[in-house]
Amino acid sequence: MGWASRYIELLKAGETVSFRPRGDSMTPLVKSGQLVTVAPVDPATLQKGDIVLCNVVGHQYLHLVTAIDGDRIQIGNNRGHINGWTSARQIHGKLLAVEH
Repeated sequence: MGWASRYIELLKAGETVSFRPRGDSMTPLVKSGQLVTVAPVDPATLQKGDIVLCNVVGHQYLHLVTAIDGDRIQIGNNRGHINGWTSARQIHGKLLAVEH
């Protein structure tokens, strides 16, 4: 269980979720504590630059899609750090909105 497990379960059930992620790795796109809305997504529709809720090597992130290679999707933060590659089935939702 990680910080986003309950949101991931709701997304898997087809629900849209809102929550306030913590941390500065996505600033200024998403600032710590801002209310975000994430909806289920078809990974085939993802593009570089999308922000997704995902699992990468046992960790949960609300981070950027930095590259796509077939069914593999590279995830990184907004400070240039690459978290790693994950499979399309580990992408649970896409950011729809950030409350400013």
